[in-house]
Amino acid sequence: MTTGAGAAVQDRAELSERLWTAVIAKDESAAVREVFAAADAGAGRESLLLEVLGGVQRRVGTEWAADRISVAEEHAATAIIDRVIAALAHRVPAPAGAPARPRITVACVDGEWHVLPARLLAEVLTGRGWQVDFLGAHTTTPHLIAHLHATNPAATLLSASLPLHLPSAHTAVTAVQSVGIPVMVGGAAFGQDGRYARLIGADAWAPDARAAAGLLADGLVRPEPTTRQQVDDLPHLADQEYTLIKGNRSALVRQSLAALDERWPAMRAYTEAQRERTAEDLAHIVDFLATALYVDDTELFTGFVTWTAEILQARRVPPHSLRTGLEILAGELRDFPRALGFLKAAAEALPAQTAARPRPGPGKTA
Repeated sequence: MTTGAGAAVQDRAELSERLWTAVIAKDESAAVREVFAAADAGAGRESLLLEVLGGVQRRVGTEWAADRISVAEEHAATAIIDRVIAALAHRVPAPAGAPARPRITVACVDGEWHVLPARLLAEVLTGRGWQVDFLGAHTTTPHLIAHLHATNPAATLLSASLPLHLPSAHTAVTAVQSVGIPVMVGGAAFGQDGRYARLIGADAWAPDARAAAGLLADGLVRPEPTTRQQVDDLPHLADQEYTLIKGNRSALVRQSLAALDERWPAMRAYTEAQRERTAEDLAHIVDFLATALYVDDTELFTGFVTWTAEILQARRVPPHSLRTGLEILAGELRDFPRALGFLKAAAEALPAQTAARPRPGPGKTA
């Protein structure tokens, strides 16, 4: 007979499976009933938020990457999970008598639409007694700073799931610090070890919501208001490769698509939808290349390219077409030495890839 912690893990796994069934069937009412029943039976608020709802969201990302659910199904599932989180917040409010803690701000950086990680963090912190201003997805830096001037929180917590938003995160971090408020960052964008958080000068990095709560409880030191430019943290930006590639993104994608059409005969039979998808893939490659140049990290770009090869394989697109795309980009960027080095490293990594099931990939975690 399973008892104690083992029984709790089994119960949680069974609840997660039932919740997954409800979510994927687009049965929001059933999903809410499952979570409410677990809460009424004594399941902890944080466990329901992070292990159960967060775990189901991670599964949504994995199933999308493996091409077992569509983009529309992924969006529908995510929307249901978001509404269940809201329902749970009212069903199981923060514990009465929790210590009153200062006001803090939680937001996603400019351009970041993956809101659930930040939403889960806000709920966890609310449950621990913090007064949380949750600003939601895609919070522009000017709007964020205006809010901070009005509320003067003890700290600002910024979330980013996609590495593409590291430049925006850097802008937000420096802006918040310029008004003397400490900044903690978190999310898949900052790397599993927080390397990009340190690179852009954040005051703290947390790998998950509980760690963030612990760091806040320990206290963050308010920085002296300073004004610094992004190039002060990242002197390699002086070569302008990031700026030029980012600024010429549309032309690069258009030129690369035309060259791919000439060198890849199979494309001539593509439908309009397939051509649009190919253009999107090229745009993502250019965007990740630009971001890798911003942080000067070959591994960021190589990891994205090898993950893309797995995704293409799952969608029955010949992954060696990706190599051709990288070669075409290298031809377009022959005067950019850092970019050429990143493209070469990514191309060399492709043959080592196996047909393993796709991982969630950049930004596809909860």
